[in-house]
Amino acid sequence: MINASESNKGALSLKIATAVGPVAAFILPKEDLERDKVKTDLYRAGYHSPQALQVFYALKAVLTVGLAVVALLVSRFVPSVSSQTLMLYVAIAAAVGLLAPNYVLSKSLERRLRMLRNGFPDALDLLVVCVESGLGLGPALQRVADEISVSHPELSLELATVNAEMRAGVQREKALKNLSERTGLPDIRGLVGLLVQSMRFGTSVADALRIYAEEFRDKRMQAAEEQAAKIGTKMIFPLVLFMFPVFFVVAVGPAALRIIDAFGTLG
Repeated sequence: MINASESNKGALSLKIATAVGPVAAFILPKEDLERDKVKTDLYRAGYHSPQALQVFYALKAVLTVGLAVVALLVSRFVPSVSSQTLMLYVAIAAAVGLLAPNYVLSKSLERRLRMLRNGFPDALDLLVVCVESGLGLGPALQRVADEISVSHPELSLELATVNAEMRAGVQREKALKNLSERTGLPDIRGLVGLLVQSMRFGTSVADALRIYAEEFRDKRMQAAEEQAAKIGTKMIFPLVLFMFPVFFVVAVGPAALRIIDAFGTLG
């Protein structure tokens, strides 16, 4: 469901896209592969507006030129700056403006994927319970979305979107594949593949979900065991850098002081 806040965000994005449209059209990459990759990253990071790609590249252009101009103006108040140093400052400022949106996008994408990944185990267990209790896939997804709307709002919105697409007439396989494309999470991709295969061959969705939940639980346990096994190796460097020097000072220090005193007495 789309709330008033999302509608306001969409209207704001439309206004921004209208204002920066000419700039965005000038700097948009010509290669479809690069443009599609950035568009996919924006969508998976939570920027679902149709104008997100134009706003992103327009922001890169504005920041690149704006920071370069700011660096140029600030340098005028420093009379000792040479022309070579001035050009270096301007180039650095322009590079920061060009790369900053990519950095923010990558961090936003990582944050959203982390939120989806953290909420997936709870959603999967609830989905198994709902389907085994007799609910259909669509109502079960909506029930899970309602239950995790407070603890995991990002995943709740995605599941509610799947149910809304199904109710709007989109085929279940297509709606589930759209979920996989929107999130980009391997765990969700595996679940979608299993559900699609189950629906194609007419097998029980509840059995498929139960099997996947057990496999997913085993995989999480193996990942936790692998992380625990790496702790010993990771502790070597802190021990060598911080613990061993202190140990040597405590163990060897008194003996070294006595030796120094003995030599001092002989002298």
